[in-house]
Amino acid sequence: MYARALGLLDAVIDQAWFTVRSLAALPAALARRPGEVVWQFERVAVSGFGVTAAAGLCMGAAAWMQTYRMLAAHGAESTLPSFLAAAMLVEIGPLMAGLLVAARMGAGLAAELGTMVLNEEIDARGAFGVDVVASLVAPRAIACLAAVPLLTIVIDAGAIAGGLLAESAAGRMSPGLYWSKSLIFLKMTDVVLATFKTTVFGFLIATTACWTGLNTGRSTEDVGRAAIRGVVWSVTAVFVSNVLLIPIIQAAVATLGWRY
Repeated sequence: MYARALGLLDAVIDQAWFTVRSLAALPAALARRPGEVVWQFERVAVSGFGVTAAAGLCMGAAAWMQTYRMLAAHGAESTLPSFLAAAMLVEIGPLMAGLLVAARMGAGLAAELGTMVLNEEIDARGAFGVDVVASLVAPRAIACLAAVPLLTIVIDAGAIAGGLLAESAAGRMSPGLYWSKSLIFLKMTDVVLATFKTTVFGFLIATTACWTGLNTGRSTEDVGRAAIRGVVWSVTAVFVSNVLLIPIIQAAVATLGWRY
């Protein structure tokens, strides 16, 4: 147990240092490898657009159907658009966008770099003096940190549209009234900061998955296990960072005195 705890601590420290190195490599990767960044961005954002939009639409409709019954029993169904929009745009949408990307890219990036380790491509790059973090990790990190906020907007829009469709099909409000009530509790600061925090999700997903892949063994079974660990650790990184970011954002808003 003691040896296992030390091993886990060593892995956490190693991954933290890897994350710092990846962060430092972002500007150079953006300047020197824009084509790779664009390709990776397309891989994350464009390929994930459909499933993200569908997820948002289903989330909004399902949340409306579940919540409407409970609020209607107390005569408070008119507040549903306000609560639904606030919950989706400020917390559920950003978190779900991060989890969807973590599920897709956590396995993909870990397996991709794990395969490169298996094929000794990483060793070959090191022999030629190529920095693996700058050439492989940083472009993927930039793509993920740029893509997750855009996918957050997509899933937020889908959730609002799903709630509106459900209201139109089974509720009593007109689309215009539903939309106006959706904006009652929302402030631009809350929505923008909730969306912007997903850049941290994207960066951590990429660095966590890449670190997992680069530290895999040299067998096909190890690559498979790395893909599973990539998803698990990426999802964990999203949850943990979300908990840590919320009080930081709230403290920053209170300190700066932002109201809108």
